[in-house]
Amino acid sequence: MYLYYNSPDGSGQIILRRRAGCDTIKTGIENARKRGKTMKTNVSQAIMEMVQYESGNPQRINHFLKVHSFAKAIGEMEGLEERTLNILEMASVMHDIGIKPSLIKYHSSSGRHQQVEGPAPATEIMKRLGQDAELIDRVCWLIAHHHTITGVEKIDHRILLEADFLVNIFEGEFSRKQVDSIREKVFRTQTGRNILQHMFYERKE
Repeated sequence: MYLYYNSPDGSGQIILRRRAGCDTIKTGIENARKRGKTMKTNVSQAIMEMVQYESGNPQRINHFLKVHSFAKAIGEMEGLEERTLNILEMASVMHDIGIKPSLIKYHSSSGRHQQVEGPAPATEIMKRLGQDAELIDRVCWLIAHHHTITGVEKIDHRILLEADFLVNIFEGEFSRKQVDSIREKVFRTQTGRNILQHMFYERKE
């Protein structure tokens, strides 16, 4: 059975093929190569790599897609230059990649374990996608600090934290007191604070 979807970057169709009880994923890579690799294409390919990596776990797939969406929107609204935005998007897609090895190795998905175990599989994916060493290093640094809310110095780290918390607050059904604390400790961008306000502080109709 074949299911066809347009790829996120418009480079071609994504084909999901049912074979021997397993979904195999093929992206429009040939079309992307014909057009030349773009940063947008690389992020879309990373998304499909992560969908395959997290196969069978729709909760984690939905989580990273939502975090990526918020990170991209905040980054664009805050005026990030293209290279920094690309790094942020790649990190947001793969930020929780350390959960799977952490569960296998420690039987725990704690943030500390995720930060230790995440960079290795992320590096494998980015090398497979042909990313340069500088980008790989920065994305891995962000993955290794995506649960670290102190000592935030750069905008990509700040936005990744904000995007992840926007999703975690909703998924975890945090209390108003917890949200207040996170707002004061984490949220610094105007865009991030606006989204937080509209999501969790405005009165429901």
